[in-house]
Amino acid sequence: MVALGRELLLNLRDPSATSVEAREEPKDLTVATYTHGQPSFSLGDGILRRTMLFEIIENKLEYLRNEKTLNRTVFFGTTASFSGILANFVFRSCFKVQHDTLKTYASLASLPFLSTLVAYKFLVTDPLYSGIISQENCALRSSLVGIMCGVLYPSALAFTKNGRLAVKYHTVPLPPKGRVLLHWTLLCQTQIKVMAIPLAFQIVFGIVLGLNHYAAFESTLEKTVNKE
Repeated sequence: MVALGRELLLNLRDPSATSVEAREEPKDLTVATYTHGQPSFSLGDGILRRTMLFEIIENKLEYLRNEKTLNRTVFFGTTASFSGILANFVFRSCFKVQHDTLKTYASLASLPFLSTLVAYKFLVTDPLYSGIISQENCALRSSLVGIMCGVLYPSALAFTKNGRLAVKYHTVPLPPKGRVLLHWTLLCQTQIKVMAIPLAFQIVFGIVLGLNHYAAFESTLEKTVNKE
């Protein structure tokens, strides 16, 4: 009891001892929770990294917001659509078809347009972003898209659709068995020469579009590298 009384008396007389012990406990806890070699997180570093990330993403997507190139691609598909309308008009006159006018013109206007946009994206735009094609290949692929989706595909589509309508409604004499394609080709060989006009236009416009697309991509890439 005497020892306990002395200890209480010393604590009352010297309160600095308890305050020192109280102040030392957080230091011990701090040392215990801190791991040696662990990098300290700074709010400024986090904001800086986030800002740099947003700038890189914005630079990468800057080209996608280029309205001029997008409008040219849509115009490329529109020319294919007009080529499909012309092909439908030519083959309808060849087969003397007067039925399902709206149906055939709607399909010949929409399908070449969509096929041109899709083919241009997969054959030109995506490889260009990946950096696996050169300027010459970009122009070549663009012209091939114009030939295939802007002339050959709508011509074949109009040929088959109107040929079926001609057989269905007997607007022209039926071809002999085994010579259907030859018979219809000879029947349309004069009028089909009109399709040489959209063929030349699609080749020239495809080359110009491919070169402009590649030049716009290169300028955007240089801006991105300089900003980074």
